[in-house]
Amino acid sequence: MIFGYKRVSKKDQNLDLQDDALHNYKCDKVFFEKESGVKVRKEWESLYSKLREGDTVVVWKIDRLGRNALQLIKLMTEFKVRNIRFVSISEDIDTDTPMGKIWFSLNAILAENERCVQIERTNAGLKAAKERGRVGGRPKGLTPDAMLKMKAVKNLYASKVSIAQIRKTLSIKSNSTVYKYLKY
Repeated sequence: MIFGYKRVSKKDQNLDLQDDALHNYKCDKVFFEKESGVKVRKEWESLYSKLREGDTVVVWKIDRLGRNALQLIKLMTEFKVRNIRFVSISEDIDTDTPMGKIWFSLNAILAENERCVQIERTNAGLKAAKERGRVGGRPKGLTPDAMLKMKAVKNLYASKVSIAQIRKTLSIKSNSTVYKYLKY
């Protein structure tokens, strides 16, 4: 059986290239997910559990499987032991051929290096922004609207209004939010 696997790391990324490549390869079943290559990938695990001797795994590009060379090489070793073929369409890798095996190893190393360079660039950008006084992330404290709501919660609670009634009156969805406002 020919299994296709496509993955994007971010919700807003486009899958068209991968869709077209896997469709043209005529995969019997395609697994898809939007998850970082360094996180647990449930669809990949599902595909992997279905693999049997003689099956083929097809991806658009090798980095769809992950960006750690050691992990990818270990995976290819497992595929070889289990007699599972691997194909990466854009890099023209086919582990049924000697050149495909060499190209796989080289591309795994390059994919890991690309990931390391991206992390390095991101960290340098964050450091430069911090040195300029810019800090990312969510602003600390309450928004002006939340501050008003917090004051209303405290006034109602001081007036002996129940937590349930406070939630209903102020359209607050959870008890924990009310308690957070009371602690603030």
